[in-house]
Amino acid sequence: MDAISLGPMVLPLRVLAPLGALGVANLAAWIWQRRRGVDAGPALWWMTVSGFAAARAAFVLKHLDVYLAAPLTLLDIRDGGFIAYAGLLAACAVGFEHARRRPALRRPLAAAALTGILAWSGATLAIHASQPSKPPLPALVLQRLGGGTMALAGLKGRPVVLNLWATWCPPCRREMPALAAAQAAHPEAVFVFVNVGEDGATVQRYLAQAGLAPRNVLLDPVRTAARSLGVGGYPTTLFYDHNGVQSARHMGELSRAGVDEQLASMR
Repeated sequence: MDAISLGPMVLPLRVLAPLGALGVANLAAWIWQRRRGVDAGPALWWMTVSGFAAARAAFVLKHLDVYLAAPLTLLDIRDGGFIAYAGLLAACAVGFEHARRRPALRRPLAAAALTGILAWSGATLAIHASQPSKPPLPALVLQRLGGGTMALAGLKGRPVVLNLWATWCPPCRREMPALAAAQAAHPEAVFVFVNVGEDGATVQRYLAQAGLAPRNVLLDPVRTAARSLGVGGYPTTLFYDHNGVQSARHMGELSRAGVDEQLASMR
């Protein structure tokens, strides 16, 4: 499981985990304040903001050429583009500076930060434990848009980016141009776009109106692939290495830089 469904709303656990950890850290700071009278909350928020900004900045700098081509996308954090260790280092540096200026903050700030880190680590481990252990490409044969079929298990030998999407899904529509650009930029990988729950005419009409022509668009009208892969929200993108083994799973909108990052990690 990688998301929680609340009616029509699907919340990715990769987003809920750090938010929950932040709440736990602030609760620890509040308890310390009530018992000892020292408020570490403001310093904790400075650490959070600094760490968030540094993690995003490090990712943007790593993929600067992609973001320079579309500068406004660097502000769109929905792509999950963060480098955690850069954010952690920045947060620690800010925390040390606050503790240096106000020695009374040392213990409550360290306790709150450590509590939050442990909560985040525990949630992350639980999320990973709930996922299948390195599942292979599914043994499914799907219809190609325009005719013919494709056997997903037959794609072994090259990295595979398997995107499940729908035309009615706003994040899917937003990310499709970025994924089509990534497909053109990475001929060494196979990009597969599995449309879920719609007919070929609807998909063809949407792509024509959007001016997009990605290769390997497949149809999953009865959601066979979605059920087999355990996908409950869209878009969801699965990454498989050259052996056909899943190496990463991302629920939610992806940017071109996010795809580049995942493909680089599989080399």
